[in-house]
Amino acid sequence: MTTVREIALRCPVCATWFQSAAMDQASGYARTSTDFHRRIDGAEPVAYEVDLCTACGYAGPRDDFASDEMTATSAAALEAPEATTSTAANVTASEKYEAAAARAASSGEGRGIVADLLLRAAWCCVHERDPEAERFFRRGAARAYELALAQYDDVPRSKRAEVTYLVGELWRRVGDDVRAREWLERVAEEVVDEEAQDWLVRLAAQQRDKPREWMVVGESQSATR
Repeated sequence: MTTVREIALRCPVCATWFQSAAMDQASGYARTSTDFHRRIDGAEPVAYEVDLCTACGYAGPRDDFASDEMTATSAAALEAPEATTSTAANVTASEKYEAAAARAASSGEGRGIVADLLLRAAWCCVHERDPEAERFFRRGAARAYELALAQYDDVPRSKRAEVTYLVGELWRRVGDDVRAREWLERVAEEVVDEEAQDWLVRLAAQQRDKPREWMVVGESQSATR
């Protein structure tokens, strides 16, 4: 069971206050897809982890914004004639992630961070039922992860096999089977702990030869995203 509540957020750049929403999650994840998207029935948890100030355009993780529970006092402050407010009511979660990724890229943050944001945009598109945008963000995430792996320092050594797998799985999901196979076959080369990462090698082989949509229980418990 999940509940959504109203909160007030303050932009860290222009200090604009605006109304947003937060999700209280009472139940565990129901299932995990083979691109590490953990899904539950109902609202999309990832959609509430990023926000956008439409007053100045700043977008980033929810923790970047000062927040408070929506009370009668804060609601009155937002509605005051002299108040500077922002509204992102008509902006989708995927668009917020896209804006956050663009800001992260322009700020010189690591390509891995940019890729993570684009991947989450794709996940939101699943819930938004926008397959064209989903493919667009998956391609962007795959390319950003490739750049992160090429720069090497952007991805910890212990995570390189996982990110390599994810690149292959993202290309597979957008229909580029040649690139998908190439990346999935590299996973074993990036493993640093054969016992702990055996599930990942087996998953890569599975997605290369007989791909499936959902992970089994043991795999989903191993996935860290």
